[in-house]
Amino acid sequence: MAGGKLTPRQKMINLMYLIFIAMLALNMSKEVLSAFGILNKKIVESNSITDTRNESSFLQLAQKAVDQPGQFGDKKVKVEKIRVVSKEFNDYLENIKTTVTKDFVRDKEGNLPYEQMDKGDLIDRMFFTGDKVSKQGQEFVDKVNNYSAQIKQIGGSAIAESEMKKIEARFATTPVYSEKAGAKLAWIDYNYKGFPLIATITKLSQLQADIKATESDVMSGMFQTDLVAAASLTAYQPIVVLDKSVFFQGEAVTGKIILGKFDPSLKAKSVIINGSSVQAEAGQAKFSFGSGNIGEHPIGGSFNFDEGGKVVSLPIKDKYVVVARPKSATISADKMNVVYRGVVNPMTISFAGIADSDVSASATGLSKVGGGRYNMSPGGGTETIINVTGTLPNGDKVSDRKTFRIKGIPGPTGTIRGETGVVKGPKSNLEIATIGARLEDFDFEVGLDVVGFNLKVTGQGTVVVQGDKLNAQCKAVLSKAGRGDQVTISEIKTKLVGAGSYLLPRTAPVIFEIQ
Repeated sequence: MAGGKLTPRQKMINLMYLIFIAMLALNMSKEVLSAFGILNKKIVESNSITDTRNESSFLQLAQKAVDQPGQFGDKKVKVEKIRVVSKEFNDYLENIKTTVTKDFVRDKEGNLPYEQMDKGDLIDRMFFTGDKVSKQGQEFVDKVNNYSAQIKQIGGSAIAESEMKKIEARFATTPVYSEKAGAKLAWIDYNYKGFPLIATITKLSQLQADIKATESDVMSGMFQTDLVAAASLTAYQPIVVLDKSVFFQGEAVTGKIILGKFDPSLKAKSVIINGSSVQAEAGQAKFSFGSGNIGEHPIGGSFNFDEGGKVVSLPIKDKYVVVARPKSATISADKMNVVYRGVVNPMTISFAGIADSDVSASATGLSKVGGGRYNMSPGGGTETIINVTGTLPNGDKVSDRKTFRIKGIPGPTGTIRGETGVVKGPKSNLEIATIGARLEDFDFEVGLDVVGFNLKVTGQGTVVVQGDKLNAQCKAVLSKAGRGDQVTISEIKTKLVGAGSYLLPRTAPVIFEIQ
C-alpha cells in the first residue's frame, strides 16, 4: 500500500482488498462473506450521506448562480449536466445490483443473506460468455469508460487538470497484472470474474461511491477556484458610479469609484482620475471635475495598492456623456401620428434628461398611467393640444406643446360567420349565422357589436332587422330563394363594445350566395 496519510476513502478501499486476500486464504468462510456484506452496508450508508452533502453543495451553488450569474451561472449549468450523467450511471449500477439480488430474501432490517451469496455465477453469466466478455459485460465496461469522458467533456476548463486526472484514474479500465495468472488480465476479468456475489455487490457499491465522490470533488473544486481567485487583489474591479448618467453643459460631473468587491478595511495607496490624484478612502475614492463640452468623455485612471512588496495597479476605465439642457419635450403616439375617437390611445410623453416624476402633461381626455406612459381618450372636435412641463434639477421649468389630429374610427366591414365579401353556402347556414363586423387593418384591438341590419333577397322586399341574427320574417323571405340567388346584408349598424350608443360609420355590406 502507498505510504503517507490516507484518506478515509482510501482506507476503505485498502480494507476491501485485505478482505479479498483473507477470503482467498480462508476459502470463502462465512465470516468473510459476512464481512463483505457489512462493508457493502457501510458503503451504501456512506453513499446516502454523500448524496445529502452533494445536494446541499448544489443548492449553495444554485443560490450563488442566482446572486452572481456571471461568476457561477455557467458552473451551475455544468454541474447540473454532471449530476444528470452521474444519476444515469448510478441508476444503471443500482439496476444490476437489484437484478442479481432479487431472488434473495432480506431480513427484517433489509439486509441480504450475506453468507448465502458465495457463488458468482449470476454475474459471470451476465458479464461473460465462456472466456469472452458478453454484450452486457462490454456495455458495463463502456459505461465505466464513458463516465469520466463525459465528465471531462462537460466540465472542460472548469475542472482542474489535476482533479480530472484523479477522476480518470478512479474509473480507469486498463488491464491489470495478476500475480496468480502471471500476466495482465482485462479489467473486468480481474475485478468481476469468479468472485462471490456479495463481493461483486460491494464493488458495485464502491463504484457508486466513486460517482458520488466525483460529484463532490467537482463542486468543491469549483468553489475552491473562486476562493483562491477572490483572495487576490487582481479579482477586484474598479467601478465608476456617477451620480447620474447624463450631465447638462456647465454642471460638475459628480460620482465615485468603488471596487467590485467592497472591503471597508481596504484602502488604496493612491488613486488617479483623469491625470489628477484624489483622496483614497476605505474601498472607494470620490471625485468631482468639470463636465466639459457636449459629447462623450472618458474617465480613466487607476487604483494603486501595495501587495507582496510591489505596487498592483487596477485600471479605471469608463465614460460619461454631456448633453445640452433640454428645450423641447419628446411627445409621440405609440400607435400612429393621430389619435382616434372612441378608443384609448396609448402615448409616451417625456423630457430628455428629466425624470418622469418631474414631468407633467395635460390635455382634454389625457390621463397618466406611469413611467412616462399616458392614455388619451379624445372627445369632440378635430384636434387636441398636449401641453408638457418639465422641472430641471436646479428648479428651472421648461415646457413644450404638440397638436394631434382627432379622427373617427374607420367604417368596418360586415361579416357572415366571420367571413367578408361574398360568402357561399346552403340557406340553412345563413339562417343560423351571426351577422358581425370587423375593422380591417386597424391598429387597435376593439370589440364590435352589430345592433341591426337590412336583408335583401333578389326580387323580394327588404327586411329590417334588430340585432345580429335573422328573424322569422328573414327566414320567410329566404325560403323563397333558390340556388344561385344572392342575399345582401347591408345597412349594418355597428357600435363599439362598452361605448354606449356610439355608432361607427357605415359598415360595408356582405353578400351570401345560396348553393
